[in-house]
Amino acid sequence: MHLKPAGLMGVVIAFTAMLFAAAAFGDTGEKILTSRCVECHELKGPGPASLAELRALKGPNLSYAGNKYKQAWLAQWLKAPTRIRPAGMYYGNHIKPGEEHDVVDEAGLITHVALGDADAKAVAAALMQHKAKSELLTPGVYQPGTISLSMGEMIFDKFRGCLACHQIEPGYGGVSGPEIYTVGSRLQEDYIISFIQNPQAWSPLTFMPRRTLKDKDLQKLVHYFRALAKEKFE
Repeated sequence: MHLKPAGLMGVVIAFTAMLFAAAAFGDTGEKILTSRCVECHELKGPGPASLAELRALKGPNLSYAGNKYKQAWLAQWLKAPTRIRPAGMYYGNHIKPGEEHDVVDEAGLITHVALGDADAKAVAAALMQHKAKSELLTPGVYQPGTISLSMGEMIFDKFRGCLACHQIEPGYGGVSGPEIYTVGSRLQEDYIISFIQNPQAWSPLTFMPRRTLKDKDLQKLVHYFRALAKEKFE
């Protein structure tokens, strides 16, 4: 089937209108980022350069958000934010002695602002354009697969000891790092693999240790994160 000139012109006009609408949508999101988010988030820089700056962090570095997060998750999370790090960005600022061990001091933690649906989608779209450190990624390095939750937890906890810092369900696991039960929905798989291989390349002062893992073990961890997210939230 061939479009007549008038029909073809209509398609071109419609496509051009869509491009302008997308650009305006992205501009709205970027304006929100630069006017409302820069107080807590780094949008362009490398992140904290000293322990004092690390202790003062209020939110994650978003300069490489487009390489890290999944857009659909961002758009949903921004409408109803939940705490990803149980003890805040720097856990040492928000723990206190408990009866058996240190516990999170909720009093000093910040609640993230919630956005309306349109603003949340616009900000998520804008963040996808923030792609610093793309050179650290190998597109397609993750190969989709499956693993049982029991085997995944054994690798994560018993073999690697990751449960000491990360929670695999609310209230179960450590509090010094971000929770893991939404990782499969929250983070891009290629980023997860790259970050585990060399966390300091992404965030020089992170407490996450560098792991030397075989590719098959990295793949299994990501399989587990995806299975865990599906089990908990789908």
